[in-house]
Amino acid sequence: MTETTHSRSAERPAAAANGVVMLLAGLALLILGPVGIALDLDAAWRVAAGIAAAVTGLLLICGLYSLQPNEGMAILLFGDYRGTDRKTGLRWVLPWYSRKKVSLRVRNLTSDKLKVNDRRGSPIEIAANVVWRVQDSAQALFDVDDYQAFVNIQVDTALRDIASHYAYDHGEEGSETEMTLRADAEDVAARLRDELVGRVSVAGVAVDEARLAHLAYAPEIAGAMLRRQQAEAILSARRLIVRGAVGMVENALADLNERGVVDLDEDRKAAMVSNLLVVLCADREAQPVVNAGTLYG
Repeated sequence: MTETTHSRSAERPAAAANGVVMLLAGLALLILGPVGIALDLDAAWRVAAGIAAAVTGLLLICGLYSLQPNEGMAILLFGDYRGTDRKTGLRWVLPWYSRKKVSLRVRNLTSDKLKVNDRRGSPIEIAANVVWRVQDSAQALFDVDDYQAFVNIQVDTALRDIASHYAYDHGEEGSETEMTLRADAEDVAARLRDELVGRVSVAGVAVDEARLAHLAYAPEIAGAMLRRQQAEAILSARRLIVRGAVGMVENALADLNERGVVDLDEDRKAAMVSNLLVVLCADREAQPVVNAGTLYG
């Protein structure tokens, strides 16, 4: 059983000429041909020469084409690729050569929003913005059927693959070290670009930049995930408040003991710690209560 391999095309320069010179020559022949015929209609050779000159001038003009900056013209002879002309201005090839123009300019692609599952299986919406350009016109025109549609499909495929390797955001405790789509956007963008470069190289396309343009939980779980994020934020804030309050109480007790302001036994220290923590950790402002008796009475 034999294995067949696909032969990739490669761009090469085309043998094209300056179009201005050919335009002037063609116009001259178109003018001189009828003029020569009109000078002597009875001379058969003059009539034949005039017709030949006019036809030649018309053929010369039919071989003209123009190129703007960052454009290329693929030249073919009966389906055989003969090269790509990238020189700007008015250009010319033999009129029986067929031509296909391809834009070499930088293009910007924003993909459609895809609904995919992240690494944890949560449904998310994701889209990407990709900056790309045609690098090899021969590969773009002849190695794939439609290079623009090919790039669109490969962007969607790469996004689905990237989403399956990362979680949307950090989840439970202990997962802060793993990379996520939301927290590590730069690393995710670099991997997306690297994957796209490998996928679209067969089409002669270069990827200059790739970034996530949209990232969100799917609507059916967005509300639940928002409540979870709010709860995590509240817990984190509470943890910070308690850590700060404990430090303040510890400093207060140390200052009182060092300055000898009041002599506190263990029970009084416990009561003072309890009161300070309630004041410092409460959601609302504390209401002072004046104690007219003793601490124990």
